Amino acid sequence: MVCGGFTCSKNALCSLNVVYMMVGLLLIGVAAWGKGFGIVSSIHIIGGVIAVGVFLLLIAIVGLIGALNHHQVLLFFYMVILFFVFLFQFGVSCSCLAMNREQQEKLLNSTWRMTSDVTKENLEKQLDCCGLLNSTLDQPQFDSDFQRCKAPCKAKGQCYTCGNVMLEHSAEALKILGGVGLFFSFTEILGVWLAVRYRNQKDPRANPSAFL
Repeated sequence: MVCGGFTCSKNALCSLNVVYMMVGLLLIGVAAWGKGFGIVSSIHIIGGVIAVGVFLLLIAIVGLIGALNHHQVLLFFYMVILFFVFLFQFGVSCSCLAMNREQQEKLLNSTWRMTSDVTKENLEKQLDCCGLLNSTLDQPQFDSDFQRCKAPCKAKGQCYTCGNVMLEHSAEALKILGGVGLFFSFTEILGVWLAVRYRNQKDPRANPSAFL
């Protein structure tokens, strides 16, 4: 069977959807790792990446079922939703790559002020750090947080600020998420094209009168 035929298109679409499932799981895993290492909920873009990963995983399952059964309705919804996932993923990936350290610091500062003292203490113990950022603008807040800090490093007399620890991990997470998301967002256009092409092909083993 030459490539471009029904079987070739079916196999290509199935393989692409398996890749999408792996990418979806990868995006969810990296985003969860980023949040688990103290990026906290201030960087809402991480939540957007998780949403993209979940939607990509679900649409890949729908596409795989549609490709295996040559289901016209599933394939139609698959290619429409996949196109919107591409637009959203492209935007989120560009935002990940474009976010600089200053923007991340502003997001962390805004959330840190709204965070309860108990949450701050738990985060400081988890990351073994004290305070957010030791800057001139936030010096009173930092001094107050440092006095209440109960992290193990305080007893040793040498503590890193939590902001620097968070920013170190957030930079890594955002680069990975942005790079992976941007690269695979372009493959989704290939998925849409394959779905349209495969949907309009006739299954040689099916009843000709059943073809839509």
